Amino acid sequence: MASVTAERVTETPEPRVVLSARGLGKDFSGFTAVNDVDLDVEHARIHALIGPNGAGKTTVFNLLTKFLMPTRGKITLLGQDITRYKPDRVARMGLVRSFQISAVFPHLTVLENVRVALQRPNKLATQFWRPLSALERLDARADELISELGLSGYRNSRAADLSYGRKRVLEIATTLALDPEVLLLDEPMAGMGLEDVQMVAGIIREVARSRAVLMVEHNLSVVADLCHKVTVLQRGEILASGDYATVSNDPEVRSAYMGSEA
Repeated sequence: MASVTAERVTETPEPRVVLSARGLGKDFSGFTAVNDVDLDVEHARIHALIGPNGAGKTTVFNLLTKFLMPTRGKITLLGQDITRYKPDRVARMGLVRSFQISAVFPHLTVLENVRVALQRPNKLATQFWRPLSALERLDARADELISELGLSGYRNSRAADLSYGRKRVLEIATTLALDPEVLLLDEPMAGMGLEDVQMVAGIIREVARSRAVLMVEHNLSVVADLCHKVTVLQRGEILASGDYATVSNDPEVRSAYMGSEA
């Protein structure tokens, strides 16, 4: 009797959505800046938000991180409705962002910058009566983050003395100190030369192995190389969404970026 061996088919599980928006909209005195935006950001994936200048990308970021309250729509983080939450609350829940302008302390060292960021999750941020030596227990975790992001050689350097690219890496280190589930990066490559772009792209790729990353980025070669999913905005609305190959070949996307379908 012939035996039949059935092959076991292993299905790849669907990525877990950790941050989502449905019908998101924002009006300013009659002007609609964002309208009916649906967005799903998945764990261990890099998601790019792109579009021409004035498309509403930063407004969407500000809505997701609660620096702006939406006029309509719903935002969910880790299955919880955060639509009316304040920024500090969603940050404590694991939604952390960077800004276009570097936000490090220029006259502190790399170690001191990361240690400042670690104070809040370690409940030391408001305990001003403690001696400075109390912060030394944060050094082990700070050094771990500094090493992971390739800053060990700059541990005792002032942030002001770092190159622009290294300052942006230090900013990522300070956001990772909060141990986010979702990291939002607003134009992390802006103003960088090719060498710094490659360095920061590699760091973002490593960071995304254990958390979701949503980034606004104008460098389309970086988006093509780095991102699993791309959402294109135009005039505050979603023009296209999918992988880079799909959206880059969309005639409407090409028209929005280049003024023609050619």
